[in-house]
Amino acid sequence: MRERLKVILDIQELDMKMIRLIRLRKDRGKELHHIASLRSELQEQLKEKEVDINSLTLEINQKETTIEETKAKIQKLEDKQSSVKKVDEFNALNQEITTLEREKAAASQKTSDLIDQKNVEEEILQKIKDSLQESAESSQALEEEITSSIQSINEEGRALKKQRDALAQTADPEIRVIYERLLKNKKDRVVVPIENRTCSGCHIALTAQHENLVRRGERIIFCEHCSRIHYWLDIQPEEGKTTKRRRRKSASAVYVL
Repeated sequence: MRERLKVILDIQELDMKMIRLIRLRKDRGKELHHIASLRSELQEQLKEKEVDINSLTLEINQKETTIEETKAKIQKLEDKQSSVKKVDEFNALNQEITTLEREKAAASQKTSDLIDQKNVEEEILQKIKDSLQESAESSQALEEEITSSIQSINEEGRALKKQRDALAQTADPEIRVIYERLLKNKKDRVVVPIENRTCSGCHIALTAQHENLVRRGERIIFCEHCSRIHYWLDIQPEEGKTTKRRRRKSASAVYVL
């Protein structure tokens, strides 16, 4: 019975290694995703900035067209003004010219502001392009390292799984089914020893009766708090010592069902 549980404990050690590898692979995958997200964000900023600049360019062109049209109107009115003889007509034309001059000045100022804004946006655009270039150069080596790391993790995981599958063939089917069901739920060690009358899984104190049942090893004993399987780990006096100090013997651990 002890040997049957010993096989499960060996399987559990392999499972813990595989779970750690899965978590490591997930973390490394997140690093890749983060790099890709940063690059994608910069590319999105680049597109938005290009749209903004194109919009400003269009608005500037429209303003410049308006200015040229206003100039043409002013010239036409000035030509007409030179030929009128009545003072009222001359003053009316002069008022129209003044109004158009103000409109032209306002359009010119707006155009100048738009050009300044466009220059600022183009500087930002260039900085985004530089950041994208730097990001591509600096992240390439990191992405290659992460990809290589993930490949190594996958290879190690496949080797562990092969070893685990072979070991599982020698395990007691009934105990293995129970173990695998618990492992699926907890994703952590589910066959644990009692230490100082405490479950080493959930760290909750146990009764003396429970400890005695585990010590006897007549059947599978589950933790009444976390449902883990308990086993008894013999503790012997340390060799060559006359004190009561004790240690856990890892090489001669006794596993009990």
